[in-house]
Amino acid sequence: MNKVNVGVIGVGAMGVHHARVYSELENANLMAISDLMREKSEEVANQYNTRGFVDYMDILKMPEIDAVSVCVPTTHHFNVVMDAIEHGKHVLVEKPIAFTLREAEAMVKAAKDEGVKLATGHVERFNPAVGKAKELIKDDVIGEVVSASAKRVGPFPPRIKDVGVIIDLAIHDVDIMYHLFDSPISRIYANMGSKLEKCEYEDHAEIMSSFKNGIIGMLEVNWLTPYKKRKLEITGVDGIISIDYIDQTVHVYGKSTQNVDIDYKEPLREELSSFLNAVDNGEDPKITGKDGIYALKVVTAAMKSAKDNLPVEINGY
Repeated sequence: MNKVNVGVIGVGAMGVHHARVYSELENANLMAISDLMREKSEEVANQYNTRGFVDYMDILKMPEIDAVSVCVPTTHHFNVVMDAIEHGKHVLVEKPIAFTLREAEAMVKAAKDEGVKLATGHVERFNPAVGKAKELIKDDVIGEVVSASAKRVGPFPPRIKDVGVIIDLAIHDVDIMYHLFDSPISRIYANMGSKLEKCEYEDHAEIMSSFKNGIIGMLEVNWLTPYKKRKLEITGVDGIISIDYIDQTVHVYGKSTQNVDIDYKEPLREELSSFLNAVDNGEDPKITGKDGIYALKVVTAAMKSAKDNLPVEINGY
């Protein structure tokens, strides 16, 4: 197995887990990390026996590094990713791919022009419960799918300072529903609001999506609930598939009522290993920059819908 030399840019709440997983993966060689907070950089570098920097350009200037994870705040994704691409590095950027669609499109074009891989970190696709649900849908266990309802709620995370709950949370289930149903969203209608003084953006939202194949998706997200819940129910003409993302459990109710056995796997580990395999084999990542653009396009439309109090049509993929 070939090892890919990697670096992690930004080792905050999410980036530190990228560093941990890379340090454990057989197909990774964690060569460096960076963080604007010197103490954090030194702490994580010492913990995972690697080099630590404050300036991420020090990582990008290392010719031996093949790929980087970009785990900085969303508003900085564009500059960091573009610098990484310019230095010939393959990139996995945490979701959302960028702060604006224009930035995301420029990133995807630059990666294509430079011949490097650009993956988007929609980690829930690597949750084994999602993979099993897709199998069950494909096997027609609940018959024709009619609708899906997702609930992704919990307390406010103080680390989130640059986006609201739609981009931070709703984007997950937008991507998962698209993935499960193999159909783009044609129309979206949303409501959103802000109740928390400590949050500058929307902290709760309800979104209804109409998929091109006729399926209806409903999604509730908020930072108001005192406990964390991550669930999805898919309704078909012959039953329901219920997913718990946190417990990684799948239950089927209806004609084929059953509890489905799933082997627990850490989604981030599966995601990063898949990314490194794509780099090593010269293949497209499982979740491309184009996927990242689409998810951002949908949640951007949801925010516009909520602001205008009107449904928004979404064209193309």
